[in-house]
Amino acid sequence: MRIGLYPGTFDPITLGHIDIISRAALLVDRLVIGVAINRDKGPLFSLEERVAMIEAECAALSDKSGTEIVVHPFENLLIDCARDVGASLILRGLRAVADFEYEFQMVGMNRALDSSIETVFLMADARRQAIASKLVKEIARLGGDVSKFVTPPVHQALIRRFAEMG
Repeated sequence: MRIGLYPGTFDPITLGHIDIISRAALLVDRLVIGVAINRDKGPLFSLEERVAMIEAECAALSDKSGTEIVVHPFENLLIDCARDVGASLILRGLRAVADFEYEFQMVGMNRALDSSIETVFLMADARRQAIASKLVKEIARLGGDVSKFVTPPVHQALIRRFAEMG
């Protein structure tokens, strides 16, 4: 069984993430969505909320692709998470050249830690290249319409969260 790990903070999950997940699911038998806890980033949504959003968004993708998609929170090194879930592939999405430079460094470090785990890059769909969770949150916080960047349930979650925050 080929197991792939697609890691990220997913705060929140965007249409760009969903695009990568749907294509990654075609490459593996089991796709693990690794949700990084990463307290340093100060996420807008709790770990539990992010996991629930991802599970809801991925339910239909799993049925469509025939690939088992599971969500796995992690707080350790990415390479250790890959080992924990039995992944032989780490799947990463690329949007721009700046992403590549960072990811290039990460691949080098991960290969030094465990050369048996390969990293595969998927280019973001041209219509989704500008989408970044950080920008989606900023637009939503300032009252802008993010419906082009996230699904309706995630859009509603953003509206609710910023209303709660005042």
